[in-house]
Amino acid sequence: MLEITLIVVASLLLAWPLGIYMAGIFSAQPHASDRIFLPIEKTLYRLLGINASRGMDWKTYGSAFLLSNFLLFIAAFLLFLFQHRLPLNPDGIGPLSWDLALHTAVSFITNTNQQHYSGQAQLSYFSQSVAIVTLQFVTPAMGLAICLAVLRGLLGGNNKDTAAEGEERDLGNYYVDVTRAVVRVLIPAAAILALLLTWQGVPSTYAGAATVTTLESASVEQTIPRGPVAAMVAIKQLGTNGGGWFGPNSTNPLENPTPLSNALETMALVLIPMAVVFMAGYLLRNRRFTLMSLAAMGMLSIACISASVYSERQPNAAFSGLSAADVNMEGKEVRFGADASALWATLTTQTSNGSVNAMHDSLNPIAGLVTRAGMLINAIWGGIGCGFVNFMVYVWTTIFLAGLMIGRTPEIFGRKLETPEIRLLGLLIVLPSLCILGLTAITLTIPSITGTSNPGFHGISQVIYEYVSAFANNGSGFEGLGDNTPWWNLSTSLCLALGRYLPLFIPLMIAGYLARKRVAPESSASLNIGSTTFCLTLVTVILLLNFLSFLPSMVLGPIGEALQLAQHSGAAK
Repeated sequence: MLEITLIVVASLLLAWPLGIYMAGIFSAQPHASDRIFLPIEKTLYRLLGINASRGMDWKTYGSAFLLSNFLLFIAAFLLFLFQHRLPLNPDGIGPLSWDLALHTAVSFITNTNQQHYSGQAQLSYFSQSVAIVTLQFVTPAMGLAICLAVLRGLLGGNNKDTAAEGEERDLGNYYVDVTRAVVRVLIPAAAILALLLTWQGVPSTYAGAATVTTLESASVEQTIPRGPVAAMVAIKQLGTNGGGWFGPNSTNPLENPTPLSNALETMALVLIPMAVVFMAGYLLRNRRFTLMSLAAMGMLSIACISASVYSERQPNAAFSGLSAADVNMEGKEVRFGADASALWATLTTQTSNGSVNAMHDSLNPIAGLVTRAGMLINAIWGGIGCGFVNFMVYVWTTIFLAGLMIGRTPEIFGRKLETPEIRLLGLLIVLPSLCILGLTAITLTIPSITGTSNPGFHGISQVIYEYVSAFANNGSGFEGLGDNTPWWNLSTSLCLALGRYLPLFIPLMIAGYLARKRVAPESSASLNIGSTTFCLTLVTVILLLNFLSFLPSMVLGPIGEALQLAQHSGAAK
């Protein structure tokens, strides 16, 4: 437990100054980093034809977000289809099929990185370095940009002092926010982490695969894929991207060779999402709200980590009666062990990262339930920007429900939540159930398209997990599933898009509505959203909304499997 404590505490301590730095660069005030980065940004603005001084209301901001995503999607899709005709392909890798190219493009443009391919075998260096890594920088920056616009909307926009009530508000410039996120946050952080990982032995080369003789026999040769791995691993971890250069992801010793590299990559999972919470508090100028947010996310995070570690310290039921009871090491790397693997599995699903250092399909049922719960909540740290946006959806919902219970008008920072906003929140609440459970029902109804490798409860868990992972823009999977088929590629692409764009666009719309409302001064009748009572109410609402919606599927999946394995273990004894 000491290792887990050190990693979590170190992540928080690093996230605090990073959050202060991010608040400074995204505020309207000059910042010390301008001397270094502003000339670079101005050059990019000129090249792209961006008017950096132009403010955007929520409609213009949202339109810019959708347009930029569409254009990048088309470019990535075409690149994957024609990678065999492009440079940097020393191993002669062919094109992806149209459905796999579609899924891969949608997956990476939505900051999900759900992989239905094996990276070292099916993508060229050009595809990995130009398409994949570029999207891994740009897409988290897009999520952070939406978060910034929502935060500005909560305070009335940049023009709150001059705009009239009901007038559209300036929520910032989308292109400026994305550029600053990439240039001032993601690139410097990824460069530092890539150097540290290269120092630990992660490959960083454009040379082709290496051919070596094995230790067992000098006459046996083995081909070992390599490439500029360190750069991709750094941004996949820091950008809540997930995926991996190699098919086995960070279980592969070339992606994650040492205990130190494992600790660095684990910290990188949550570093920027934690920093966003601190950043939001400074931008909102509300210290109590920051502490409440940290407390709510922290309680849920610690509870999930504890349950997952406890679960993986239990023996695997498959060995019941066959050996001495020990921790569950199925699907894990011996060099990391059960605790570090359980911690990674929990944090990677609390954020929308999805990278793995152990196979989630081999987790004990309770740990599998914890990983799925983290994705369903999708606001325990969450993805960069989008995690805090999801958290605000829960905050707004809790304010509305608490207002009903105590007879107070629901409002946040002096702005009332009224019928239009509540209707939009209602859509966001029912959307996951409709999408995830609907597609799961169709897939399980037609055995020829299901693709599960296990019968019974675990097979159902494989299917549900894949759709939960897609909708939560996480990307991890129960990898016993045969998911590289037209059905899986197309159905998860739909889930990926719905889970990314509606949960970002609708809160942006709500923030735009709130921004133009008249501000009522806070009084003794106002709901204190920085209090301990509100924090506990918020946590309760988060748990109720998610677990009541998905309780039947949990019983048919990990809960049913846990009871079945317990019965099996008892019979074996």
